[in-house]
Amino acid sequence: MSLMFSEKILRLGQEVETEVKPFLEAAEQAAFSGTSRVLSAFREHRVSDTMFAGTTGYGYDDQGRDVLEKVYADVFGCEDALVRIQFVNGTHAIAAALYGVLAPGDRLVCLTGYPYDTLMGVMGFGDNPLRGSLAAYGVKVEAVPMKDGRPDLPAILEAVQKSDVRAVMIQRSRGYAERVALGVDEIGALIAAVKAVKPDVLAVVDNCYGEFVEEQEPTMVGADLMAGSLIKNPGGGLALCGGYVAGKHEWVEAAAERLTVPGIGRECGSSLGQNRSLYQGFFMAPHVTAQALKTAIFVSGLFKKLGFDPDPLPETVRHDIIQTIRFRAPEPLLAFMRGIQSGAPVDSFVTPEPWAMPGYDHPVVMAAGAFVQGASIELSADAPMREPYTAFMQGGLTYESGKLGALLAAEALLESR
Repeated sequence: MSLMFSEKILRLGQEVETEVKPFLEAAEQAAFSGTSRVLSAFREHRVSDTMFAGTTGYGYDDQGRDVLEKVYADVFGCEDALVRIQFVNGTHAIAAALYGVLAPGDRLVCLTGYPYDTLMGVMGFGDNPLRGSLAAYGVKVEAVPMKDGRPDLPAILEAVQKSDVRAVMIQRSRGYAERVALGVDEIGALIAAVKAVKPDVLAVVDNCYGEFVEEQEPTMVGADLMAGSLIKNPGGGLALCGGYVAGKHEWVEAAAERLTVPGIGRECGSSLGQNRSLYQGFFMAPHVTAQALKTAIFVSGLFKKLGFDPDPLPETVRHDIIQTIRFRAPEPLLAFMRGIQSGAPVDSFVTPEPWAMPGYDHPVVMAAGAFVQGASIELSADAPMREPYTAFMQGGLTYESGKLGALLAAEALLESR
């Protein structure tokens, strides 16, 4: 038994695929480059079957865990990496990086406006910062608003010249903001401009949703640290949990002492039999990321033809895997979410409903029928229930399943009209 679609949707799907074919091929080129780097690192560090054995308890002398971190560092073109299942999500990894480089009295400047919702509490923005946040810890935090969706360089250069500025943060992806994702070249230019006026400043990049989208990563163009989640791009759909911090050795070590405790740092942390999935997922990551990119390109073309407002457009050069669609009203947004959920291999029968998610100011609706709970590299979509009712879609382990999910979402929209 095959999925059934209306004649209109099938015709639109065929038209879109023909039109976006050149852009799909560009995603495959990035995958080839990334796979070449990954395979080279596996060969260089002599990855073997013995490294897939797990450790328990303290996790001392976990060869597989330690070699995997060397592989990550090589692939990301940096000195060191911390890759651990003990990170509960990307926000946790980013927070460890920030706490590692900042001390009471330091100032952190966010160069891309206010950060993603779950990082607001980490940083302590607002009149009553959360206990344990950077602000409560004694760090001064400020955000330089974006201008026309891009970093406001004159305002940034003015902000970073304050004597107490210790670190700047750049969010590569858009989060829930009406802005563009930043390319690696743009991130490198921004870091260079900041360091030209403040040479000792540390640059930390939230790299979530960006790994393997381009042929370079932020640590190759001047970032001192970057961090992300293993259930997004670098886990390749196989990692069950975890996150990473990568960059300069001194600051990766500092992040490790925030993940555990000072004096223990990275020496502890058992892998519990997860090494095989982490290695295999990282090996698959460039290819799987390309599948997600191809899905996003197809979705952009399809919903543009249906009269909605996708961003990026199919022909746009992409810097992350996120695809947004502005629906301008709650009803079509919820119909889209129902369609995406129905195209999931897991929990396809579930109806997504808005709910008060921890760390968010508005109710959020999520469509995510994933093999790994919350895995954004699998086809999923989420949206804050606020104007302009924008869906943020990402993932797709295979282009074929992502395309089918998109067609089901389009069918659900047509049926709801």
